[in-house]
Amino acid sequence: MNRHICIHGHFYQPPRENPWLEEIEIQDSAYPYHDWNSKITAECYAPNTASRILDPDRRIIDIVNNYSKISFNFGPTLLSWMEKHQPEIYQAILQADKISQKRFSGHGSSIAQVYNHIIMPLANSRDKRTQIIWGIKDFEHRFQRKPEGMWLAETAVDLETLDILAEHNIAFTILAPNQASRIRKIGEKKRHDVNGARINPKMPYRCILPSGRSINIFFYDGPVSQEIAFNSLLDNGEQFARRLVSTFSDNDDAPQLVHFATDGETYGHHHRHGDMALAYGLYYLEAQNFAKITIYGEYLEKYPPTHEVEIIENSSWSCIHGVERWKTNCGCNSGMHQGWNQDWRAPLRGAMDWLRDNLLLLYEDYMIRFVNDPWGARDGYIDVILNRSDENTERFLSQHLKKEITPEEKVSILKLLEMQRNAMLMYTSCGWFFDEISGIETVQVLQYAARSLQLAKKIAGISLEEVFVNLLEKAPSNIPDFGHGAKIYEMSVKPSVLDLLRVAVHYAVSSLFRDYSEHETIYTYETKRLVYDRMELGKQRLAIGRALVRSTITLEKNEVSFAVLHLGDHNIIGGAREYMGEEAFSQMHDDIHEKFMRGELSEVILRIDNHFKTHNYSLWHLFKNEQREIIYQIFAQARTETENAFRQLYEHHYPIMLALEGLNIPLPKYFSAILEFVVNTDIRSFIENRESNYDKLQRLVHEAKRWAIEFDRPQISLIITRRIDSCMEDLSTSPDNLLIMQQVINLLKTMGVLDLKLDLWRSQNIYFSIGKRLMTEMQKQAATHKTEAQDWLKNFALLGDYLKVRIG
Repeated sequence: MNRHICIHGHFYQPPRENPWLEEIEIQDSAYPYHDWNSKITAECYAPNTASRILDPDRRIIDIVNNYSKISFNFGPTLLSWMEKHQPEIYQAILQADKISQKRFSGHGSSIAQVYNHIIMPLANSRDKRTQIIWGIKDFEHRFQRKPEGMWLAETAVDLETLDILAEHNIAFTILAPNQASRIRKIGEKKRHDVNGARINPKMPYRCILPSGRSINIFFYDGPVSQEIAFNSLLDNGEQFARRLVSTFSDNDDAPQLVHFATDGETYGHHHRHGDMALAYGLYYLEAQNFAKITIYGEYLEKYPPTHEVEIIENSSWSCIHGVERWKTNCGCNSGMHQGWNQDWRAPLRGAMDWLRDNLLLLYEDYMIRFVNDPWGARDGYIDVILNRSDENTERFLSQHLKKEITPEEKVSILKLLEMQRNAMLMYTSCGWFFDEISGIETVQVLQYAARSLQLAKKIAGISLEEVFVNLLEKAPSNIPDFGHGAKIYEMSVKPSVLDLLRVAVHYAVSSLFRDYSEHETIYTYETKRLVYDRMELGKQRLAIGRALVRSTITLEKNEVSFAVLHLGDHNIIGGAREYMGEEAFSQMHDDIHEKFMRGELSEVILRIDNHFKTHNYSLWHLFKNEQREIIYQIFAQARTETENAFRQLYEHHYPIMLALEGLNIPLPKYFSAILEFVVNTDIRSFIENRESNYDKLQRLVHEAKRWAIEFDRPQISLIITRRIDSCMEDLSTSPDNLLIMQQVINLLKTMGVLDLKLDLWRSQNIYFSIGKRLMTEMQKQAATHKTEAQDWLKNFALLGDYLKVRIG
């Protein structure tokens, strides 16, 4: 068969990680950020990797098998996040690639990506090289093979980038059709103009590079890609498949490759259930024998290029002006903010370039003292990023050092390398892609810049921050309250900056609300408790102590003493400073302790001020994730008191509300507010406390419908989803437990009348997995009239109905 189809998904949802913690912090949204990001992952990635797809017959199809049929790339930072927070999905991605190698003549469906999605034509040569090397090394670490292809961020391309790809044995990349300039058949001299996306995308092309090397390029089908991304082609899987087939030329007997490339978010996030259309489309294409499903590596081996191509340098797939979207106000934007401009892009790029160039000089000046090849050391640093164990770090250093070093020099070397890593992370493309400099994407890249600035100051003792911030003043915001980039930096970036003292403060304050062991890991820091004394007087609590704090990234460590006082509610006062010796610590401890035990709280506060001077901290200096948890803990009593007050009003005035209902008189708003609070609270409590009296839940739901109560739908939906997921995880461990099945069935049945939008993807995945493991055996046993198997099949089928999944 000469008809081939290849589908490529570019999966890049950059995690919003705090550069100091290397962890996502809570954002202000209806969902805690981890749940939101899991939700995005579920919509975009999980369905295409781990589990489920419903065809028109509501029949489940194994998506790991289907995912191994498409070409894909995942950003290394996204894979790193998945590895920590969605390990099942992460493992499914790796498994799909292994399956694909068996399917496609030894070629894997995954391709690599430049490390942190920078716009390569705008990078300097060293950064281009490191981005490619890190992308390859990350890929090899995860997929345990060498990549054949590499995705360029936004398909932004120039000849130097292609040359470095070829130098590192990358066989191909994927570009948009508008990035081709001229072609000719190999062996012929005459070239043909294909500007304006007029290139034939149904074949690969060879690009001859200035060095004499060459690389193969696939130009995806533009119209089909546009229809998938922005139109309604994913509304129906069969329609999707037929549209792909319609692209083949009936008059051409030569091998044809119909292929397209879109963002991974297309399948589920931008187009709800787009993952289902994709998977069913693959199934339908194979079932009807319309074409052979392939991937780029296999097709390239079987059908090498017959034509050469010249590219349009400094071009991309998402900016009609080339790569201007990432450096000027070219007019490309989201279209969501009429009247806004992007005049901030050029000054931001200029500030970043100025910082990069100064950090480059600093890096070379200091690093050459320790290693023969500073840039070779940076290229190799990816080995440490992927495995930060002390043993691996020592192995890396032994490979690059030219002399023996002290522990302090080791810390300096790692700080230099981290400074360079963040100096590349600050060029992540989404920082310029959107409409406004105060957006979370741009604030994120500014945080990377701030981390680089902080490390540069620690290494060299000089501050580049003042000049950098002055340059940001030239980057105007569209929002009057923000003014310009410098103000945004001061408001949104500077408060995020951490050092070891700030980590110690977090440790001290949070220790009032949780019991730490002697050794604790707090994100990328390790703490060792040296002295800790906590005491209480009524609502007041005091902690005095000494701790060793160590960064697992730079290995920097510091011993810190602290004292922190909780006056009740949200009132916390504390101080921390570098340990000044046993005598000073003992004097501070005894002084503050004595005043506290006497109940002289004003004197305690005064003593904390005296001993710690300007190093005073409060609840607001906690890391955001723990800050919210502790605030909820502090306010638990207030919440209980409020609940009791509302419940008393509810019980006292309920007869009056019934009377008003009987007279068909609308309830006053204050009565409606009481009903809404109590019923929402009781439903939430029922689910969170894993109660099993479903008659009670039915009464609550009836009450809600009776009074037309307004629900906190995002919150109720979230906790129900968590409860169902938890039950399904229990069922996966004990799949013969019919009681667990009934609990899920009852919960879905009862809550179904409230028309909540539940994210059941994880439960559907688990259901499908259980069915694959047990369905056949249970059917065999049921055929021999075993009652237990018959009951299991009956309940399992009913559960599938409520989960909207059927295995057949």
